[in-house]
Amino acid sequence: MADLSELVSLSAAEAARKIAVRELSATELCKAYLERIFEVDPHLGAYLTVTPDRVIKRATDIDIALDRGETLGPLAGVPIGLKDIFVTHGVVTTAGSKILEHWTPPYDGTAVERMNNAGAIALGKLNMDEFAMGSSNENSAFKPCRNPWDTTRVAGGSSGGSAAAVAAGLCAVALGTDTGGSIRQPAAMCGCVGIKPTYGRVSRYGVIAFASSLDQVGPLTRTVEDAALVLESLCGFDPLDSTSVNRPVPRYRDVLDKGVAGLTIGLPKEYFVDGTDPEVRAAVDAAVEVLRGAGADVTEVSLPHTEHALAAYYIIAPAEASSNLARYDGVRYGLRVPEGSGDASLLDMYRRTRGAGFGTEVKRRIMLGTYALRSGYYDAYYRKAQQVRALIKRDFDNAFERVDVILSPTSPTPAFTLGDKTDDPMAMYLADVFTLSCNLAGLPGMSVPCGRTSAGLPIGLQLLGKPLDEATLLQVAACYEREAAWPRAIAEVV
Repeated sequence: MADLSELVSLSAAEAARKIAVRELSATELCKAYLERIFEVDPHLGAYLTVTPDRVIKRATDIDIALDRGETLGPLAGVPIGLKDIFVTHGVVTTAGSKILEHWTPPYDGTAVERMNNAGAIALGKLNMDEFAMGSSNENSAFKPCRNPWDTTRVAGGSSGGSAAAVAAGLCAVALGTDTGGSIRQPAAMCGCVGIKPTYGRVSRYGVIAFASSLDQVGPLTRTVEDAALVLESLCGFDPLDSTSVNRPVPRYRDVLDKGVAGLTIGLPKEYFVDGTDPEVRAAVDAAVEVLRGAGADVTEVSLPHTEHALAAYYIIAPAEASSNLARYDGVRYGLRVPEGSGDASLLDMYRRTRGAGFGTEVKRRIMLGTYALRSGYYDAYYRKAQQVRALIKRDFDNAFERVDVILSPTSPTPAFTLGDKTDDPMAMYLADVFTLSCNLAGLPGMSVPCGRTSAGLPIGLQLLGKPLDEATLLQVAACYEREAAWPRAIAEVV
């Protein structure tokens, strides 16, 4: 048997290749990951649920099928983690909330089904901010998730458990969701690759909703090749999702060796501003020079309505959340707190259930959204925010007439200390200042590692692309990854 650290250091593509030619068994690899999880995760908090019996049974079935010479999917035997927002048949799915603490879904969401069809093996469900509302994973109702490079710091959010698990060798790939940066920002803070495809490129069926016009599914991985491999299985039309885009899915791996010669990269002046950590700025500037040296043209662009993006997002997202979360009332599923005695009513049961089941940040956003949608306030707030959203989309359209990709820092700072921003919601919201415009415009975006701070904390480089042009993002990211040649390492959690 190979060394444990060697097995969990394999990329998804490497593991899939070894399993396919029987140099490695799916069972051996899954046992290595389970051992690593039970050893490391008590110090990290990346998983909310681990399902070892299901894992070993599925791995055994895959090994038997391969030994028979059957042709399986491109991820056959690869252990993955699922953010606990993905509806998973027979596995408790909480969305990081007490209100769904004991809910076991009767079906698989489309993303889970597609990973199963590709041959991936789900190890369990990953920690997250409650209903994906947060930038640090401190809003989880169960426990915070810590950064594997420094456990006194946050993993980012809301897909913090997904990013931490990949970085710490607790799964080869993780699925996350991105509503305002919730794949890219934790990927940057934990030092892994994260990509949010174009809105509609991946089905949202079976994803517990936060803000339906912003949510998107994507992978967090160790390499750009892994991201391309997983996207090929995830993307594609789904008749169960009314927002699904019916367009062919490219073979993304075919573009990874193309390089960047002939491509133009835009640097938005609004994203290179005071307030960005000096080490983050230096790392991103160095990454620009790497791409310039590889043959890319680099030019400045402007996204003039960027300054309004944060305000627009925090009207639109809470408004949609207040509507989506109305279903958690104690009647149909999830937590139910009985009404009190005396003159108790159904309304009293609603109040008790939602009061006990939702955390502070979720309540804050429900209240914000409900206020913005009130009669007499809708035009002043929600409609105005949607008009700003249209202007932000137009800014990107104009910029993409001149450039192929837009580049910026992913996050203005590296991972911050646990508890540092919990009493200041606005400071927490600003952690997503570079990522949320992408969601408002429905564009693809990704983060790739671009160095470390002097304290050893990861720094992320953000790439934003044209609608349905994930291929060019992957092409640029693969070129940067190859040219920069940052060493790939699993975090030693202490």
